[in-house]
Amino acid sequence: MVSPQVTFCVVGHHKRRDMATCLADTLDAHLLIDEGEHGSNWNHRRAIEWASQQDCRVVILEDDALPLPGFTALVREWVSRFPDNLISFYLGTGRPPQYQQQIAASLIDADKRRGDYIMMDRLIHGVCYSPPVNGLSRIMQNWNRTKAADYAVGDALGGKVIYPCYSLVDHADGETVERHPDNQPRVERRRAWRLASLPVWNS
Repeated sequence: MVSPQVTFCVVGHHKRRDMATCLADTLDAHLLIDEGEHGSNWNHRRAIEWASQQDCRVVILEDDALPLPGFTALVREWVSRFPDNLISFYLGTGRPPQYQQQIAASLIDADKRRGDYIMMDRLIHGVCYSPPVNGLSRIMQNWNRTKAADYAVGDALGGKVIYPCYSLVDHADGETVERHPDNQPRVERRRAWRLASLPVWNS
């Protein structure tokens, strides 16, 4: 099977400019910095629009994503397996709290059947994901500007979301740079449930 072409887009906040630039340079990615306080919904929408103009699959990462060694090769394997699905390459602890019990049960079930991924009805993280090429126009058409960015992407597309059991990125889990729609502080530990290996760097 021919490995699919994949390109990358990093969405970042001006307060994390150095982090975002470093990540984009590492992946030779297109960089979209929110120079104001427009919010992640606005910036992820820009990333989706940019992805729709490319001739290959796009992986969108937030500035605090920590890719693992071999990240790009592993990404190509997953998008080759699931060309028509939204894939999240990060499955995190802590947030959103209402999904953590479901994640734990799904991972246990996957282990029992020796599966390497779980499926959920929603995109619950914006840290690192890849929308299917054939779904980009639908995402833009159904976009809801009032939702959190991850919910906006997944809900606009619809369908099941693929989550590898072993995430391909970790999350730096620093101080949040924007006010979330729910106005709730992010005090839980927000790191990957499982990692394929150690991150390339730590922040």
